[in-house]
Amino acid sequence: MASLSSPHSFTSCMLFLFFLYLSCFFNNLNAKHDIANNHKHQHRHKHTQNPPSNPRLYRAFLALQAWKHVIYSDPKNTTSNWIGPSVCNYTGIYCAPSLDDPKQTVVAGIDLNHADIAGFLPEELGLLCDLSLLHLNSNRFCGILPTTFTNLTLLYELDLSNNRFVGPFPSVVLSLPSLTYLDLRYNEFEGPLPPQLFNKPFDAFFLNSNRFTSSIPRNLGQSKASVMVFANNKFGGCLPESIVNFADTLEELLLINTSLSGCLPQQVGFLYKLRVLDFSFNNIVGPIPYSLAGLSHLEQLNLGHNMMSGIVPMGVCELPNLENFTFSYNFFCEEEGICKNLTSKRIVFDDRDNCLPEKPRQRSKKECSDNLERPVDCFELCCIEDGFGKNVTAGSVAIPPAAMPVSAPIVAPSFP
Repeated sequence: MASLSSPHSFTSCMLFLFFLYLSCFFNNLNAKHDIANNHKHQHRHKHTQNPPSNPRLYRAFLALQAWKHVIYSDPKNTTSNWIGPSVCNYTGIYCAPSLDDPKQTVVAGIDLNHADIAGFLPEELGLLCDLSLLHLNSNRFCGILPTTFTNLTLLYELDLSNNRFVGPFPSVVLSLPSLTYLDLRYNEFEGPLPPQLFNKPFDAFFLNSNRFTSSIPRNLGQSKASVMVFANNKFGGCLPESIVNFADTLEELLLINTSLSGCLPQQVGFLYKLRVLDFSFNNIVGPIPYSLAGLSHLEQLNLGHNMMSGIVPMGVCELPNLENFTFSYNFFCEEEGICKNLTSKRIVFDDRDNCLPEKPRQRSKKECSDNLERPVDCFELCCIEDGFGKNVTAGSVAIPPAAMPVSAPIVAPSFP
């Protein structure tokens, strides 16, 4: 029996040792699992107990990193040091004490002017809720403005000029309560201008050299802008009489090459603070309003390349601060008083291609006589509003003005 029981005892012993080994193995695995769980729990606990010391700069870090990931070309390596959480050391990023808590540092400004960066603006930029200045002049940013810009309630300067943005007028900018300076020129925005634009408290807005169409809104609202530039768009229609709403603030008005038609309203002469007035390269007819003689601060007046006619009034030529007066390529037939000799007042002028007797480089007699056969009465002339589309000038004959020069009269902006 002893010889038979020995193998069983040996087998039982081996099984006992095997199960003992398995027990130790699984206990060891469980111990490691518990240690790992404890470590993860402690790690999570550490993060919940120790949030970022400056959550605003952390949000800025997230926003700028998201932006860097959608930058496709950076030939000047402007964003090459956008690495790590120290966003205040990034090129083009400017930090300052928060307005509501001076002890907190925030990203207050971004200036990437002339960086030649290509990419687009991600939604995460809405995290930069302390931003006051955003200057992106002369880059290759494209696409549309993110709707999250509505979070930028402290933004008061927005310069997107000379880029490749597209789409309708970016209405998101109308929701920015602090915005006073808006520059959208030299992009590919298109369609009509929203009437609300002229009710915003902008000090200056530049919309030139886009693809805006339709007419300038008939009611220009109560904006307090000092500078308005609409040049090189296709608005059409007449300049509305409500332009007088800008009388207390407007200093520069440029409507070059905007397909304007009809007569200039007398209300233009009530803009008594004007220093620069430019209506060149349009389809404006009729005489120079005598009310312009009241613009005592006017320095530059350009009416060239239109279809205006009648007399060049002495009151305009005698303006005390006038330095440059261009009325070439029209159909003016007479110059009053000192207008015949503006060089005596050291005024730079251009009177070519009119119907002025005894002046060189004028239109042919046939051109001038044809124009005299189509007299314009601005009291009877009216602009018929075709919905919110283009206005039609009743009774006028559409004669295209001379072609625009190769070099646009409004240069690309280069603000710091």
